[in-house]
Amino acid sequence: MNLQRSYLADFVSLLFPELCAACRESLVANEHLLCTDCRFNLPYTNFHLQADNIVARQFWGKINIEAAFALFYFNKGGKIQNMLHQLKYNGQQQIGNLLGNIAGGQLAKNEIFNTVDYIIPVPLHKKRFRERGYNQSTRFAEGLADKLNAAVEEDNLVRVKSTETQTHKSRFARFENMQEVFVIINPEKLKGKHVLLVDDVITTGSTLEACGEQLLKVEGLKLSIATIAYAE
Repeated sequence: MNLQRSYLADFVSLLFPELCAACRESLVANEHLLCTDCRFNLPYTNFHLQADNIVARQFWGKINIEAAFALFYFNKGGKIQNMLHQLKYNGQQQIGNLLGNIAGGQLAKNEIFNTVDYIIPVPLHKKRFRERGYNQSTRFAEGLADKLNAAVEEDNLVRVKSTETQTHKSRFARFENMQEVFVIINPEKLKGKHVLLVDDVITTGSTLEACGEQLLKVEGLKLSIATIAYAE
């Protein structure tokens, strides 16, 4: 019976091969979501080894953070964009969990990130959430939580206002666009805690900055930031 199932699985994989989320080549036996070549050769930043990395510097003089990190460098049309597209628009939520696990494995080696109590994903507006059915940043947060021994706190930071697309805005326009967008529902729960705020991609950092400003109003809260990718 097991042999028959194996033959059936092989036949199905020939007709409908599972593709690598990054390079879109067919996966082989024992590969899941990412092929072996991509898993080892994607554009990792190693920012967990650099306290003054590019992401951290974006927040200097703006909000007070303990540490900041991005797992990959983002290049338009590249493998990271392929993965994020699958995660955000094709329902491949497990990609977020996998990337969170990979990032968490790196951050677990960093003393600062090992003190995180709660992981909070940047929230989607209710309309966008209904359209997509899930928050891609929450899937990333779940993967991180597995490795950092922290809890995902999804419903405390909420987006109360929908915003225009940020794509073609200047940094200042992006910042203005994000004002009064986020609120904290239960600040008492976060008092004195180390919170890791996570998102999928950081460009100017305006969304994360707006979220961070609200979180840092909580008494004694320490804030760190992590994203899947950094786009220059």
